[in-house]
Amino acid sequence: MTARTRTRRLVARGALAAVLAAGVAGCGIRATEVPTEFGPAPSRVPCVSTAADITTTRAQTGTVPEEIFLVCGSQLVRVDRAVRLSDSAAEDRVQVAQALLSELGEPPTEAEEQAGFTSDVKGHPKVTGPRGDDPSKALRISTPPERMSPYELAQIVCTFAQSVAAERDGAVVLGGTEESSPLRRYECTEELRARPGTVPAPAETVAP
Repeated sequence: MTARTRTRRLVARGALAAVLAAGVAGCGIRATEVPTEFGPAPSRVPCVSTAADITTTRAQTGTVPEEIFLVCGSQLVRVDRAVRLSDSAAEDRVQVAQALLSELGEPPTEAEEQAGFTSDVKGHPKVTGPRGDDPSKALRISTPPERMSPYELAQIVCTFAQSVAAERDGAVVLGGTEESSPLRRYECTEELRARPGTVPAPAETVAP
């Protein structure tokens, strides 16, 4: 191989390297000699809960099927539960409301927790029926609604709205047990279920 041939090959290789480098730079890719590993893409919370065999559960434990709303992905998601109630109490508004409220206050099951569900209902609030001049469908809760977090109130309103605790149109009349706590008529809307943290529960004060 002559010196002239070797020179031509070296020039050609240099030109090819320059073209490749320009192509990499033009694509916005920075060359590196250190291998990088970004790991798998983050997965989205499914917010899906597999319902248990409620019929079998009822036969074994004397419970009735009900629905509650839990928080998942900053939304309210309907979850099936077998609520402990006797057949005679299944149509009693106050007892149903208390059973549902107790379910909301329980920690999510292991499967629900893995699916991303949480509950903002804390403690063990109690429910009583109307008093004095209250409407017949009114419910009084030991934790006044005006002191609840937006998520807690939304969970309770939407859970009660699916049960006999609600009025015929699905509205829920709630107030606190304190004399100063006003009664309000709440509605569970699509906007509330989609954004319970930013959309207030639609409410209308109920006159005594």
